[in-house]
Amino acid sequence: MPFPKLEPRKFASIRELNGISARTMEEHYELYKGYIAKTNEIQEKLGAVDRASANQIFSDLRALRVDLSFALGGVKNHEIYFAHLGGKGGAPGGKVAELIRRDFPSYDAWLADFKASGIAARGWVWLAYDHDWNTLTTVVGDAQNTFPLWNATPILALDVYEHAYWIDYGRARSRFCSTTFQSRLLKNASMYLARARP
Repeated sequence: MPFPKLEPRKFASIRELNGISARTMEEHYELYKGYIAKTNEIQEKLGAVDRASANQIFSDLRALRVDLSFALGGVKNHEIYFAHLGGKGGAPGGKVAELIRRDFPSYDAWLADFKASGIAARGWVWLAYDHDWNTLTTVVGDAQNTFPLWNATPILALDVYEHAYWIDYGRARSRFCSTTFQSRLLKNASMYLARARP
């Protein structure tokens, strides 16, 4: 089955939010659309690439596969991120809250760790459900394609690349990491958790 041609999804969060300007969100959305376009372009090129010349040092196939992971990671990471923005903030409820209390010392301890991890990361911080250990865990990644845990599903994403906050915060990433939770619609984490734990 061929890879489906992707279309940019619409998100209610592409507007002015509490602590994030409309310009930042609009620019950020355009970047996401670029990841969609490149994913489609790479998939098309993969259909015609010379597989006989595949090589681990350099080959067109290797370059396309590596760049596909980056482009597709950019699509998926941003879709999770945009889906969580646009709410009034506050602690999550339901199963997400229950698992945070089970897997971390407290909600406040998890939130402090998540924000600190956002400051430590070079690209992304995720709250993920690990299917092997049946636990929530905080994970950082330095690029779109460095989600480092196999068999784990991200249920919450925070983009900490500079493009996510520079217009509004300059170098003050820690302020962004704190403020962004005022605009989170954390109930959407429950939707992603339900997908991870049917």
